[in-house]
Amino acid sequence: MSQVPGCVPCCNCCVAVRQDQYVAVENFGKFNKVLSSGLQFAGFDCCGICITFRGVSARVDQTFVTVSTKTKDNVFVKAQVAVQHRVQEKSVELALYQLADVVGQIDSYVSDVVRSYLPVMTLDEAFEKKDDISDAVQKKLTDEMASYGLEIRKALVTEVSPDASVVASMNEINKQKRLRDAALMAAEAEKIKHVKAAEAAADAAQLQGEGIARQRRAIIDGLRDSITHGTGESLSTSQISELLLITQYFETLRDVAANNKSSTVFLNHSAGSVADVASQIRNGVLQAGPAQMQM
Repeated sequence: MSQVPGCVPCCNCCVAVRQDQYVAVENFGKFNKVLSSGLQFAGFDCCGICITFRGVSARVDQTFVTVSTKTKDNVFVKAQVAVQHRVQEKSVELALYQLADVVGQIDSYVSDVVRSYLPVMTLDEAFEKKDDISDAVQKKLTDEMASYGLEIRKALVTEVSPDASVVASMNEINKQKRLRDAALMAAEAEKIKHVKAAEAAADAAQLQGEGIARQRRAIIDGLRDSITHGTGESLSTSQISELLLITQYFETLRDVAANNKSSTVFLNHSAGSVADVASQIRNGVLQAGPAQMQM
């Protein structure tokens, strides 16, 4: 609100009213009427004593209000509210003469609403329900400021800012949570890798055992056929085992001799010692059988 000068020097008979302005005519300090935009004749005046003009902006103004309070989970926050308001065309007289401090009045009402809403919300709810707070602030201001000739266009909660230490701690919590998830996923991947490696080793060992078993069976069949071929005789199991041991005995000697990194090995070089080895294995198997049955 401000005083508006007339168009004629030393006289307020005429006044030019801007498009974005409301101008009130005062006769000896008393409100008379509101002039529309353009060049207007206000009446006869003498040296600016009889008639004075007072103007107020017709544009939408925006007021920012910052409210400090705490949430339900005892986190101190600052809420910034933007209030968009303008003077009602039909209530210019109220806007000019009823309220001295528009910004201060809006600040009081906004602080009252925000401090009644945020303390019953957690910090997460305060971020999620900003629209509810905005609606409550707008409703309160619309009802209260109408009596002062002001129209509330919109009230927006533009920002809810916790304390810097709270923000840092929340970021650290999220960071540690993601690190924990990453560690769990890495451990799970390592577990899967070891399980798959163990399964592959088991399958390889099984296939290797089956291959060795087929190899031994082929050797036994070949030894049996080569010895009994054309004779009509059959070999007992013990005889076949001794033949197999003899074959493995010579294969072992061959492998030891072929390995250039092997140390000196002292073995009975006669093939007859294999029978003693076979009898020792046979006796060990027979002694282990009853012990396993007792367990």
